[in-house]
Amino acid sequence: MAVWIEAALNGPWTRARQPLIPITVEEIVAEGIACAEAGAAIIHLHAFDPATGRQRDDADIYAAIIEGIRQKVDAIVYPTLPFVQSAEAFAPGAAEARYRAVEGLGERGLLEWGVVDPGTINLATFGEIAEGGLGSVYANPGAHIRRGLDLAALHGYVPSYAIYEPGFLRLGAAMAKAVPGCPAPLYRFMFSDVFTYGFPPAPYALDAYLALLADAAPGAPWMAAGLGVDIRPLIPDIVARGGHVRVGLEDAPFGTTTGNVARVEEAVRLVGAAGGRIAGPAEVREALRAAG
Repeated sequence: MAVWIEAALNGPWTRARQPLIPITVEEIVAEGIACAEAGAAIIHLHAFDPATGRQRDDADIYAAIIEGIRQKVDAIVYPTLPFVQSAEAFAPGAAEARYRAVEGLGERGLLEWGVVDPGTINLATFGEIAEGGLGSVYANPGAHIRRGLDLAALHGYVPSYAIYEPGFLRLGAAMAKAVPGCPAPLYRFMFSDVFTYGFPPAPYALDAYLALLADAAPGAPWMAAGLGVDIRPLIPDIVARGGHVRVGLEDAPFGTTTGNVARVEEAVRLVGAAGGRIAGPAEVREALRAAG
């Protein structure tokens, strides 16, 4: 079994929540290269404004990172989207504005994958709820999903679906089928130990998603990941069921002292111990072409 490993380098957390994340272009490029050399075929990242330490979705910054990594290693490198959590998501032109950086990268021929999250959720931790907090809303209206899929069809990039809830899978499969020329999506099941959405990282949850995937998108490639999660105990089950693995500081428990490269190295070891072998980026690309 050829297993793909994705390294999610930073996420939107800032160093207040995840102190080890790379922030500057140079830091992100260096960690992306090191993770690829350690066995990650896929590198996912968020761009930041170094002055504020907050996410900044700018096509030029993303291009510098993507090109910087690809100059040294062969890897599938792809960016995120702006996080939307208010009624502004429904304003005229909001979908186009949200995908502006992605569109710019597509026009430059720099995208192989792109984030499309097919659904909206309440995003809260168990700790927040216990303290009387309400969390936030992660908004992905239908117009935003369709915009991402239309751009995927236009520029030929693979939609990387984050499946936070079962309904995300059903909606994402239906919408991808409705867009002529859209490449087959990658379904990434998002587990969590910390957040209240979806499932915990347990074999029964994996089986539930796989049963639904078999109905909605038979044969589609899939990966296990999450937020605030330790995915390591689930890796033998993932490999046994024919899936792929994402690790990295975007997904890891907050405040971890284990960095991206060490997490990739450990995933490589655990995949091997479970009887899998690590796929390179060329093999990932070929498998996706065959899927779609």
